[in-house]
Amino acid sequence: MNKSILKDILFSQDKFKKKDVVLRDLFLSVQKEISSPFVVVVSGVRRCGKSTLLLEIKKNAYYVNFDDERFIGFTVKDFSVLEEILLELFGVRDFFIFDEIQNILGWERFVRRLHESGKKVFVTGSNATMLSRELGTHLTGRTINYNLFPFSFKEFLRFNNEEINSNNFSLENRAKLKKYFLEYFEFGGFPEYLKTKNKLYLQSLYENIVYKDIIVRYNLPSEQMLKQAFFYAISNIGKLLSYNQVRKITGLSSATTIKEYFSYAQNSFLFFEVAKFDKSLKNQFYANKKVYCIDNALASLIGFRFSKDSGRLLENIVFLELKRMSKEIYYYKEKFECDFVIKKGLNIVEAIQVCYQLNEENKVREISGLIDACKTHNLKEGLLLTFDDEEVLQKDGIKVIVKPVWKWLLE
Repeated sequence: MNKSILKDILFSQDKFKKKDVVLRDLFLSVQKEISSPFVVVVSGVRRCGKSTLLLEIKKNAYYVNFDDERFIGFTVKDFSVLEEILLELFGVRDFFIFDEIQNILGWERFVRRLHESGKKVFVTGSNATMLSRELGTHLTGRTINYNLFPFSFKEFLRFNNEEINSNNFSLENRAKLKKYFLEYFEFGGFPEYLKTKNKLYLQSLYENIVYKDIIVRYNLPSEQMLKQAFFYAISNIGKLLSYNQVRKITGLSSATTIKEYFSYAQNSFLFFEVAKFDKSLKNQFYANKKVYCIDNALASLIGFRFSKDSGRLLENIVFLELKRMSKEIYYYKEKFECDFVIKKGLNIVEAIQVCYQLNEENKVREISGLIDACKTHNLKEGLLLTFDDEEVLQKDGIKVIVKPVWKWLLE
C-alpha cells in the first residue's frame, strides 16, 4: 500500500475522539486487562461503542480502524510499514487498538508478533466466529474475550445524565424510571441513534451489517432471499420458528441454507437463536428455535408488525440483558411454555417468564408455564417479569416473584 496514503489515513484517524462518553458496564472489567498478559478482544455489533470503550480505558494508544474504505488494498505485508509509520508519527505509545481488524486477511500473525515482542494489543471486531477461528489458529491461550452490546438500561440512564439508585423506588422516582424505560423500550441502545432519533441511521446500520458483515464476508450470491429470511425472523422475535418454515416463505431450496444464514446473522450480532432445553441433544437440535434481535428500535424498524407487539419487545429486552450477563439461555416447552430457563453447569437454575401485563386472560397461562418449568427442574421459585406489575404469589408450592422489568434491570 502507498506509504504516503497510509500516513494520511493514520494521521486522520488519530484525531478520533468522542465527547460526552457514557460509562459502560464493561469498563472496569476491560480496564483491569491493561496489566494482564493477554491480547484483549472486544466483539460486538457495529456502532455499539467498542472503539469508544477502549479509547476511554487508555487514551495514550495507537488507534487504527480497518473498516475505513481507504484500507482497500492493504494486506498482511503492509503491517510492518504501518507499525513503522505509527512510531514515526506519534512516538512511543502504551499499546495498540485495532478496530475491525478481521477485515485484513492474516491479521492474527501480526498481532501475535506484537504480543510476543511484549506489546499490549486490544482488538475489536463485529464477527464473533471469524475472530475466534483466527485467534484459535495463531493465538490460542493468548487472548481474553469480551462482548459489548448496545446500551443496557443502566447505561441508557447514564446517557440521560440520570443517577442510578436501585434502592430508591419512591413514587416520584418510580414515575421517572418508568418514563425513561418507555423511551428505552422504543429507542433501544445504539448510542448514535439515541442522539439523533434518525431512522435513516438505523436503516443504514442494518444495511451495513447485512452487506459488509454477511453478504461480502461470506461471498453470498442471493442477497434478496437472505434479506427475506432476516425480515421474517426479525418480524417474529420471541416466537417459535423452524428452518423449513422460513425456507418455504423465502423460496430457498434448502433448510440448511436458512440455518447457515441465521448463523451468519448470529456471528454478526444481528440476531440470536435460542434453543429448546432438552436433555437429548438430538431433540434439542431438531426442535424449533426462538429468535431475538440485538436492539428493540432496530427490530421495530426492520420487522413487520400489525400491532405494538409490546410483550415480544419486552421479552427481547430481557433476553439481551441475560446475554449481557453471559447466561446460558434456553426456552422451555413441555405441557406449557416458559420463555427462558438458565443453565449453569449441568442444571437449570432459573426460570423466567415475560409478559407485558398480567390480566384475567393470560394470568393462568403465564403462571402455568413458569410453574411447569420450575417443577420439572426442581426450582423453588420462578421470576415473572412484566412492565409494571409487582407481587409475590404461591402456586403448587412454588414461589412466583412478579416484578417490573425496569426494576429487574437495575438490580
